[in-house]
Amino acid sequence: MTAEAPSAAPPRLSPRQIMAAMVALLIAMLLAMLDNTIVAPALPTIVGDLGGLEHLSWVTTGYILASTAATPIWGKLGDLYGRRKTFLASIALFLVGSALCGMAQNFGELVGFRALQGLGAGGLMVGVLAVVADIVPPRDRSKYQGVMMAAMPVAMIGGPLVGGFITDHLSWRWAFYVNLPLGVLALAVAWFTLRTLPKGSGAGRVDWWGAGLLTTWITALVLLTSWGGGQYAWLSAPIVGLAAVTVAAFAAFVLVERRVTDPVMPLSVFRSRNFSLAGTLAFLSGFAMFGGVTFLPQFQQFVQGSSATNSGLLLMPMMIAAMVVSIASGTLIGRTGRYKAFLVAGAALMAAGLGLFATMDTSTSSLVTSLFMVPLGIGLGCLMQTTTLLAQSSAPVGDMGAATGASTFLRNMGGSVGVSVLGSVYASGLSSRLGSAGGPAAGSAQSMTPEALRGLPEAARHLFASAVTHGVVEVFTVASAVAACGVAVALFIRHVPLRGFGGADRAAAGPAASGAEQERQPATEAATAG
Repeated sequence: MTAEAPSAAPPRLSPRQIMAAMVALLIAMLLAMLDNTIVAPALPTIVGDLGGLEHLSWVTTGYILASTAATPIWGKLGDLYGRRKTFLASIALFLVGSALCGMAQNFGELVGFRALQGLGAGGLMVGVLAVVADIVPPRDRSKYQGVMMAAMPVAMIGGPLVGGFITDHLSWRWAFYVNLPLGVLALAVAWFTLRTLPKGSGAGRVDWWGAGLLTTWITALVLLTSWGGGQYAWLSAPIVGLAAVTVAAFAAFVLVERRVTDPVMPLSVFRSRNFSLAGTLAFLSGFAMFGGVTFLPQFQQFVQGSSATNSGLLLMPMMIAAMVVSIASGTLIGRTGRYKAFLVAGAALMAAGLGLFATMDTSTSSLVTSLFMVPLGIGLGCLMQTTTLLAQSSAPVGDMGAATGASTFLRNMGGSVGVSVLGSVYASGLSSRLGSAGGPAAGSAQSMTPEALRGLPEAARHLFASAVTHGVVEVFTVASAVAACGVAVALFIRHVPLRGFGGADRAAAGPAASGAEQERQPATEAATAG
């Protein structure tokens, strides 16, 4: 990517000024991350209130898809017009989307407004990372990044808890309205604390063709995986048409990105084998994480009888395990420079944890599902931070931002495709079991809520719980098979010393070397097993 000269030197802020700005950045980070998890405990109630079981996954998929597609565009707009303007605009767009989600009157409106909210969220995420890079010198960045990392476990643990509590005691609509006061606070703090940021280069152009083609093939792919085999037969005209659009738009995207001066996603970073493998693992971990968080509450509420609040609490073993292991693995990698073992173990544990959930039946207790969450959480903890670290280390120094963005894109794509595929699997399994069984519950899936289920006769409750279990088990069977591919991917990763260890220092000190060049370091360094 061609670097543009900034219009002004990065601001020199005192630690006190930086911490004041960090308040706005932390709130923005929390807003973007919370909305990935806060909605999950409310989904059974939302579906019962608005209908649309067959589109359940789109409440999450629409948000992730829009956020993923918008991220590189927000980044380029920040370069052109300044971080402050684009960051404030993204917060405002996120707040508008949140308010409209809370006012949605049908499922179609909710999905559309979630996509609008996701467009703003993409700007929040890239804005936070870019602003930190603007206001904090590299030598001090690690301690401030530690503060930012605290937002992730808070969001992962707090999201399901807050979402469950709101659903039980207020209304699912407040899962969206709660963003408004926090967002207004972030908007006000950012307005006053980020005034010294550079105004933007004003040079260069946004790669709108690349951005448009990227959005087209992503959307077509997610629709293909969501509708195929469920709403439409795999060989039906709509599915074949979507497949053709996906292939054509992807091919055009690659062609455009190879020719434009400032591509929205530089393809050069994929020349490194380790980067491509790390991106694949990021995709698979996103697939598993969002799939587990989205569909497990269905089993907890409909089969185990948990409230929305309790279903949020019951996700804590996975979240806490992921948080602790992510911090611990990061510390160990920092001390030893070895990471491959964490990638292999993480992929294996992720697949094993998902496989355990595939053994559930209607008698499985909350304690057992909590225990199943631990290996899944440990696996995710080993992968989340390590895949990003490997992606950054495998890319040229000059392409660090592009490498980080591409890795984040692939993880979000995994979440989008995972939720859409697994949502289709769940809806198909649930509907087929109810349809084959018949009886009073056969047509009730569209409007069923946990509270309404408790009012049905015992036979109908058992039938519906059995159908939900069948759907959820199919979800985790598919997810486990996909995650198992991650073990093979991790085994092919070649250990290369991270920058800052041994010969890797040369890459950091000298001209930017490509990831492929780093992998061609002396065998005594590169052959070391992680």
